[in-house]
Amino acid sequence: MKIKMFVAFLFAAFLFVANTTISAAPPKKASFTVAGNCGMCKKRVEKAASGLEGVVEAVWSTETKKMVVKYNADKVSVSDIKKKIAAVGHDTDEFKASKDVYDKLPGCCLYDRMQ
Repeated sequence: MKIKMFVAFLFAAFLFVANTTISAAPPKKASFTVAGNCGMCKKRVEKAASGLEGVVEAVWSTETKKMVVKYNADKVSVSDIKKKIAAVGHDTDEFKASKDVYDKLPGCCLYDRMQ
């Protein structure tokens, strides 16, 4: 009886490990432009992107204005990430922040709007 339980446990453990490794696709990587100026912008933009389920890593450069994200495409799209960033006040190459949200940013964060 104990042997049957042990074998059943090993089989269940094997199925769990096999299912986990098969379904875990490697994260994709994308880069896009995000408007902003300073360290406060950096925190806000990275926090917005990182807060989405499926985003593994989000890094924005104040110098180049480039956002690099690693994400799970089964859970989130690049458009979803850009939309979230625009929702906190920062224009992207695909979505523009609303005027109301942009106007509420701190003075140092008021960047030149993207066309």
